[in-house]
Amino acid sequence: MAAFEFKALDANGKQKKGVIEADGPRQVRQQLRDKQLMPVSVELASSRNIENPLKNLFKRSIATADLAMLTRQLSTLIGAGLPIEEAFKATAEQTEKKRIQSMILEIRSKVLEGHSLAGALNEFDYAFPPLYRATVAAGEHAGHLDTVLIRLADYMENSQVNQQKIKLAAVYPIILCLVAIGIVVGLLTYVVPDIVEVFVKNGQELPPLTQAMITASDFLQAHGIKLGIGIVMLFFGFKWAIRKDQLKARYHLAILHMPFFGKMVKGFNTSRFISTLAILNSSGVPLVEAMKIAGQVVSNVVIQERLTIACQQVTEGGSLHQALAQTEIFPPMMLHMIASGEASGELDSMLERTAKTQESDLQNTITTLVSMFEPIMLLVMGGVVVLIVIAIMLPILNMNQMIG
Repeated sequence: MAAFEFKALDANGKQKKGVIEADGPRQVRQQLRDKQLMPVSVELASSRNIENPLKNLFKRSIATADLAMLTRQLSTLIGAGLPIEEAFKATAEQTEKKRIQSMILEIRSKVLEGHSLAGALNEFDYAFPPLYRATVAAGEHAGHLDTVLIRLADYMENSQVNQQKIKLAAVYPIILCLVAIGIVVGLLTYVVPDIVEVFVKNGQELPPLTQAMITASDFLQAHGIKLGIGIVMLFFGFKWAIRKDQLKARYHLAILHMPFFGKMVKGFNTSRFISTLAILNSSGVPLVEAMKIAGQVVSNVVIQERLTIACQQVTEGGSLHQALAQTEIFPPMMLHMIASGEASGELDSMLERTAKTQESDLQNTITTLVSMFEPIMLLVMGGVVVLIVIAIMLPILNMNQMIG
């Protein structure tokens, strides 16, 4: 059986779309007629991407939350004793998103054709990351697919929670920055010119601070739009420039040396690496292979390069903790815990404990940075507003002194 995507019309002439499993297009049309639907088009789901190569350029990965839910459902069903193909069928029926449902049924068709689950997932590498596919392959090989899927579901749910925490922590500072910029621009563009214009018409000599504010106000009024467009172009130009490997490496190296922010980047990347390494190694993936896959989830290219060297050292017979120590990225506590795990033969459990410790430290670092940023931003915003108010009040005070 294969998965077919269809378009049909109901009795009221409304178009319906969906996915149906059948042996061929004729059976799909018959099933649609049995449901009182008029078939408009029936296409093999997997063939649509082959016939339209441009569609492959716009393939979208599955959101972490959707992938975690899918994995949790599969682990529950397979753990309950259902065959893989039945588990995928039940999961497809449970899914409301047509794109994901179509993909699940295509994977099920591959499994029914005799492919392994890992082999079927390789056809959808844009949706399932290397970590996912390697872990499933190890679980199938060891005969513990349900247990591996449970670990994957836990890992992805924890990743989703951590991503949400980081996003929520960044929302308030971003809003505060935008409000601060909006207030300053509004004051300089609309408030300052109207108030100071009175003194200019009277021919009063303005203080240097007030004159500087007028100059800034005139500049924003005359070139504000150009300045905004220039900043946007500069941003996208920078994003384009750092795509080149050499510039990207320099930029990422500079980030690592930034105060506070560099520590957070190190913590984020080491946390992702150790978490991925822990789940892969505990699922039966060989350590060297697990290190190669875990290195792919690291976003900083400088750290990636150092981890590649560490992987080569482990391949040549070196210990994991010594190889990671050479990167000068991992904190001493983490290295001591990994060394203890290697010495006691409990590397799997020690990696998991290390990952949890690092994630906790990362959350504390983010909380500290956000708590520091908020008062600093309020002070900066308040200082700028006070400066503008002083610039407006100085001519008034000078006038009062002259009258007095």
